[in-house]
Amino acid sequence: MPETISSVNELPPIPGKRYFTIGEVSELCDVKPHVLRYWEQEFPQLKPVKRRGNRRYYQRHDVLTVRQIRSLLYEQGFTIGGARQQLSGDAAKHDSSQSHQIIKQLRVELEEVLHELRRRPH
Repeated sequence: MPETISSVNELPPIPGKRYFTIGEVSELCDVKPHVLRYWEQEFPQLKPVKRRGNRRYYQRHDVLTVRQIRSLLYEQGFTIGGARQQLSGDAAKHDSSQSHQIIKQLRVELEEVLHELRRRPH
């Protein structure tokens, strides 16, 4: 059985894709798929695109929202209601864990671009 990841800071970087399946988001955020489906009901900010067969497709901002919800609930000890309030209020805009996650993700993406540029012949 895989070891669970304890902190948002230890979660894997988000790949540079446009859409993610619920299974991919589950792995990227260390949250079970049934929990993601439950959070969709509880948090209006979390609205993945639904396509044929009611399949969910999450975008990058959805993955970041899931990570923020996870942090609020599992690391900061908020209740569902408290986490919902944090997300909808001004505090969510200035949340340092989300800012840290975005900066970390941008760094990974920039390093990938730099790597590609270095590989190409001049």
